Amino acid sequence: MDETEWLAERFEQHRPRLRAVAYRMLGSVAEADDAVQDAWLRLSRSNTDEIDNLGGWLTTVVARECLHMLRSRRQRREEPRLPEPVVVMDSDLDPEQEALLADSVGLALLVVLDRLSPAERLAFVLHDMFELPFDEIAGIVGRTPAAARQLASRARRRVNGAEIPSPDPDLSRQRQVVDAFYAASRAGDFDALVQVLDPDVVLTSDLGADRQRVVIRGAAAVARQARGPRDGRLHPVLVNGAVGALITVHDQPFAVLVFTVVRDRIVAIDGLRDPRRVRQFADAAGFSPPPVTSPAREGS
Repeated sequence: MDETEWLAERFEQHRPRLRAVAYRMLGSVAEADDAVQDAWLRLSRSNTDEIDNLGGWLTTVVARECLHMLRSRRQRREEPRLPEPVVVMDSDLDPEQEALLADSVGLALLVVLDRLSPAERLAFVLHDMFELPFDEIAGIVGRTPAAARQLASRARRRVNGAEIPSPDPDLSRQRQVVDAFYAASRAGDFDALVQVLDPDVVLTSDLGADRQRVVIRGAAAVARQARGPRDGRLHPVLVNGAVGALITVHDQPFAVLVFTVVRDRIVAIDGLRDPRRVRQFADAAGFSPPPVTSPAREGS
């Protein structure tokens, strides 16, 4: 094994952690992969004899790249958007899909993290989620350790103040509740829909960069919107580890839904309708439309 192969092998050992750090920082699988790839390029061009702690060095490189990307977003004044979820088909998971889910966190937490300043988000993610000491975080954000501690503390108060619901840990129970929602929706049973929804349920639809984001609150209001598209089909998926659905129309991806289930009630439904992003997530989940069959010729 030559030095490049040896170095690549060591890097791959750290990739899952680096990817998890970057995803929590950026809320985007694609951007997280870009940040990790940049770390590999930096490593391949560096003198590794001067690196005492490879894992720490790589984490610092990825964190700095993520911080740069977050600050660039702010400078461009991008509108808040639903973070990019990790979507896999709800079936037997292969090792790569299991790793994807392990890298994910709940969408509600990612939404709150998006409201933090870049430095607050970095300090919170690195310290509270990955237990990095503030001495190391300080060097990344260009602050003193005491200032880095304050950044994480402010972020923690905002996260705790958001009162993010903790989904039921039992996926099979989540599926039962969501299946009841689907059944009531198909039957047009308003009362059954209200029964399965939390009184304060929130439905959020992200329609894309050029269209308005829609938020609907309350069981009755959400139940009135619970109608699938004409000729739509539901394909069960896991979205950031929670039960969801990929909706297709005429075998083409149309929308992604993710449900937050707490104590046998749906407390939140997040919907994604941006065609480009829905297509990306369908591809990432491994969805492929059924093959088009040609009509049989007469006499064949």
